[in-house]
This record gives sequence, structure tokens and C-alpha cells, in this order.
Amino acid sequence: MNIFRLTGDIAHLTAIIILLLKIWKTRSCSGVSGKSQILFSLVYITRYLDLFTNFVSLYNTFMKIIFMASSLGTVYLIYHKFKVTYDRQADTFRMEFLIIPAAILSLLIRHEFTVMEVLWTFSIYLEAVAILPQLFMVSKTGEAETITAHYLFALGSYRGLYLLNWIWRYYSESFIDWIAIIAGVVQTVLYCDFFYLYVTRVLHGRRLRLPA
Repeated sequence: MNIFRLTGDIAHLTAIIILLLKIWKTRSCSGVSGKSQILFSLVYITRYLDLFTNFVSLYNTFMKIIFMASSLGTVYLIYHKFKVTYDRQADTFRMEFLIIPAAILSLLIRHEFTVMEVLWTFSIYLEAVAILPQLFMVSKTGEAETITAHYLFALGSYRGLYLLNWIWRYYSESFIDWIAIIAGVVQTVLYCDFFYLYVTRVLHGRRLRLPA
């Protein structure tokens, strides 16, 4: 554990809390991509199956449970409790375009050919692009609520901080995992335009609107 991983986890947890509070307080999941949330649930389930076979620490176990439970809970809120507020017409990105390539890559490029390793690698590849349905939805509608923008910024910050974590581990532990690093770079790049708009618009009190 180092400061970058810890703050990355805090940013990740903050993003989840922001999203859940937005949905619960407004009693609406308007502007939230259910498809991105399904993909994140798939990411956490396939990554944290070792929860039942490999104990690392209480902190590690707690965070795994929180991420899985919160992602499944968010899917429940979107597709069941507040389904009448879910904008299916705007959330049209086809998930199979992300799931299938991630599955193929995890079979071709991984550290070991074991079930747990393939599932972990699949989760890394899928997480890199899981936000695309949400970004596509924001692009399609042309704008995002301020609270949704805060959620996306916190989520993107988490991945950026994890990249710093990998750099720190390389210099302090001589440890490097190219699969996680490359996937993290791809994920961070996807947020770049959003980060710029967030800093120049949302932080100045203006609603986030995407250029046509």
C-alpha cells in the first residue's frame, strides 16, 4: 500500500458514493448509463472471485465487497427501483462490442493460462473501456448534470492515481505489470477530453455541455 493506491481507492469510493447519492436523493437515474454500470459489475465480479480463495487483508476484503455490492446495487436501482427514470433511448452503446474483444484479449494476452488469471485479465481489459457507454450517452445528449460530472471526474482520477501507483511500485519494488499499466493508460486517455471540460466549465459553475 502506498499513498497513490490509497488515494486512488478513496477517489474510486468517492465516485461510487456520489453516484449512489445522486440516484437516491433525486429518486432518478437520469443521465446515468445502466450499461456502464453492468460492465463495472462484470469487472468487479470477475476480478474479485479470489475473495473466496485468497485472503490478503481486512482492508482488501472490505474494498472488494464494497465495490461488488455497490455496483450490483446501482444496477438494481437503475433497472428496477427507478427504472421509469432510466433513459434507454440515450443509452444505446452495444456492450458486446466491449465484452467480446476483452474476452478474446484475455485469452490471448495474459500472464498465465488459468481460470482465475484469465478472469482477472478480462476484468482489467473490460474496466479500461467500461465507461464508454456513459461517455457515449453524455455525448449523445450533449450535456451532463453537475453531479454526474463529479462522478466521472472522481472515477477518472482513481485510474490516474493508480497509474502513479504502478510507477511508484516500479521504482520502489522493481515491480511492473504491463497489462494493468497499458489498460490504465487507455482508460485515462478516454477521460482526457472530459477532464478538460470539467476543469474549464464545471469548476467554474457552468453546466457541462459537449461540443456538437
